[in-house]
Amino acid sequence: MPIRYILKQFILPPGGFLLLLLLAWWVRRRWPRLSFAGFVAGLVGLWLMSLPVVVEWSARVLEREPALAESEWPALASRVDAIVVLGGGRERDDPAWGEDQPASQALERLRYAARLARATGLPLLTTGGLHFGEPPSEAAIMAEVLQRDFGVAVRWQEGESRTTWENATHSARLLQPAGLHRVLLVTQASHMPRARWSFERAGFEVVTAPMGFLGVPNGRPLGGWLPEAKAVWQNGMLLNEAVGLFAYPLAYD
Repeated sequence: MPIRYILKQFILPPGGFLLLLLLAWWVRRRWPRLSFAGFVAGLVGLWLMSLPVVVEWSARVLEREPALAESEWPALASRVDAIVVLGGGRERDDPAWGEDQPASQALERLRYAARLARATGLPLLTTGGLHFGEPPSEAAIMAEVLQRDFGVAVRWQEGESRTTWENATHSARLLQPAGLHRVLLVTQASHMPRARWSFERAGFEVVTAPMGFLGVPNGRPLGGWLPEAKAVWQNGMLLNEAVGLFAYPLAYD
């Protein structure tokens, strides 16, 4: 497992807040005031991460691309050359299926991409590498699900990328030599700004097809001010996107 992945898990919340609480406990006798501040910051941070209303507010900042109206779908075949659906993780060895399966976010992307492919007749590319360092690639898993569960064939599989930047650059190696420079990009709405930036830097003209919007009324009791386990995961994902938006231009531009 890459060391950068381990470090990210420790630094970014909720890992960062848990580490802060551990440090606060460690220095509680030597620096009691600092320890108290650390406890407060850690607990408040964990509480905020558990609130659906924070998910809603944060997503509204990140979800910059509007949804693609279904009325626009018939004209897409004249605007783009291919649909590119980005990998969204995989789950290991699901006993029900007897093999690895796409993670929940990836399945949402596949469902949307399949519907777009059937409506437009555009060819599909799946992109995603060896998430756990072992085959099959995310691209291969997604291609199989699209074929078997949605009845949609995949023309290209890009199975080496590990990051959104590599999704873009490796996809460019497959498509651009064939003269395909216009893509319809399918990924979560919060991930789309970073994905679009990467694909445009890789030389593509991009039409966005964001889905999985979180910046909508959360519909939870008390307006989303009650803690919820799912919100911790969603806020962590949104924070990762915010960091990525800042870091990618520094790393790749």
